[in-house]
Amino acid sequence: MAVSPYLEGLRVLDFCWVGAGAFVTKMLADLGADVIKIESRARPDNLRVSPPRRPGTSGLESSGYFASRNSSKRSFSLDMRKPEARELAHRLAASCSVITSNFRPGVLERWGLSYEDVRADNPQIIYLTMPMQGASGPHRSFIGFGSTISALSGLMHLSGDPDRPPVGTGTHYPDHVPNPGHALVGLLAALFHRERTGEGQAIEVSQLESTINVIGSAILEQSLGATIPARNGNHATDASPRGVFACGDGEWIAISATSDQAWRDLADVLGHPEWGEDVRFCTLEDRKRHEDTLDAMVRRAVTACTRDELTRLLRARHVPAAPVNSSRDVLEDEDLVARGYWQRLAHPVIGPMAIAGPPFRIDGERPQLRSAPLLGEHTREIAQDVLGFGAAEVERLIAEGVLE
Repeated sequence: MAVSPYLEGLRVLDFCWVGAGAFVTKMLADLGADVIKIESRARPDNLRVSPPRRPGTSGLESSGYFASRNSSKRSFSLDMRKPEARELAHRLAASCSVITSNFRPGVLERWGLSYEDVRADNPQIIYLTMPMQGASGPHRSFIGFGSTISALSGLMHLSGDPDRPPVGTGTHYPDHVPNPGHALVGLLAALFHRERTGEGQAIEVSQLESTINVIGSAILEQSLGATIPARNGNHATDASPRGVFACGDGEWIAISATSDQAWRDLADVLGHPEWGEDVRFCTLEDRKRHEDTLDAMVRRAVTACTRDELTRLLRARHVPAAPVNSSRDVLEDEDLVARGYWQRLAHPVIGPMAIAGPPFRIDGERPQLRSAPLLGEHTREIAQDVLGFGAAEVERLIAEGVLE
């Protein structure tokens, strides 16, 4: 299947690894950019050794996580410890439109690939870096992952029940949403600027600063002199009851009564219409005052229901409700399947696997993905087609360990 044409002609030199940065370049690659991922067998991307894996597979080519986060890219294996490898990287940079990195500040500079170094030969380059806490300041050299950033940004403090320790988001949320999202917007803005003016730009995305946007309302509340916002579990100021409830079939359902009518409809569906007339629960303010009692009543009633049937009945009454789906439920969701969201790609080691496609369509078509590359799969191809080396020279560089 042909690669998507939307960013055709855009070549990206990708020094990103692990999560957030790799997701930025995945989105570019899935839209048709030629993303050349720089890798090394001496120090492979951490995702290549990360689960999940298909049972019976192992090694650097078996990670489903890597395959998902690096679809549609090409892999160029280069040992950056060697001076000649760094010279090749500089030559590649001169032929690219964009360079991306989420290393700590100073790494690319030590390789002779600073923004100033690259711009000297390629003045239109767009140079994206994603240091955890920025390229300046007392914490510029600190490194970390999504869970670290969740803690530093205040996100983790707000996640969980008020009488329990913070639990976080259950995943490296900053790596999946705010940081790649903000970086991509900055990069696309720089591309539009270059198209109008011919000027390249250096873009620095502090992943900590990007993630703070997730809790903007809590930051604003504190800045206005309020008390420090506390963990509130599944509760919200504009709905009651609101939570995740266990059904009698062992499944769970999320329910949010966002109006007095929704509360009366919920009570009716649960077989207790008298609750809707109880003076303790008539208004949202009443329900918030008796929320513990209300939650316990709803929790007991829900155990007599099955998840899917209760979801159907509540939705028919326009009460916000949704099943708490497992990963299998999501893969088999009839709407996602009907819309072609999941793309089945054949990986030479992992085998067939479902990859989440771009969550949008362009002119009614969803961009089509290609399988993630094997480590160094395109080294010879790129060395010949992009760098212009002959076959004999490529084999020499491989024999000397410059190319891997």
